[in-house]
Amino acid sequence: MSGVDPAFEGSRTSYETGELSDSSISPDPFVQLRRWLDDAEAADVREPTALTLSTVDATGQPRSRSVLLRRFDDRGLVFFTNLESAKAHELSAEPRAAAQLLWLDLLRQVRVEGSVELVDDDEADDYFATRPRPSQLGAWASPQSSPIADRAELEALVADVTQQFEGREIVDRPPFWGGFRLVPHAFEFWQGRPNRLHDRIAYRLAESRAPSAAGGSGGWVTQRLAP
Repeated sequence: MSGVDPAFEGSRTSYETGELSDSSISPDPFVQLRRWLDDAEAADVREPTALTLSTVDATGQPRSRSVLLRRFDDRGLVFFTNLESAKAHELSAEPRAAAQLLWLDLLRQVRVEGSVELVDDDEADDYFATRPRPSQLGAWASPQSSPIADRAELEALVADVTQQFEGREIVDRPPFWGGFRLVPHAFEFWQGRPNRLHDRIAYRLAESRAPSAAGGSGGWVTQRLAP
């Protein structure tokens, strides 16, 4: 007996919202990513910076979860987390990762692969200071990825931290909280098209980091992929 719901087997979506042409795409993947992020924000996509981050654990088991892309420039993509969390331990042991941004409303996806490094304390402090106070307190309170008995235990931890910082204008960044930068060596931009003949354009970082006749700029080489 098949475990697939017939309703899923018959489900089809017509992908007709846009195209990704070789003439319009930027030779710089960071510029192209900025364009698509701006488009997602203009289209009121919910959580346009939601980033699926994939790592591997000590046994080689892949693990994925969603984080928020908080900053990016030509150095890489930055997200913040508890440095004692499972993903932080995994990235410390194996400083490589893959990530995905998906905007279903626009039928677009971006995949990124690269190495990972910690951001410096000044950058972590700068971002932490912009967080709402309840989120700052939550960062202190939550033993991220560690087992807890129930919701009441978590709420008790938050109440305790809130009391500790009562009357203090500034909540300092916890020493166990910081950021990681995904430094890309590869991107892939995907645009849904009719009849599953989607547009896929990949960027890879040339070893020489010099412009190439094959396309690209600043060390990036572009290539169209079959859907």
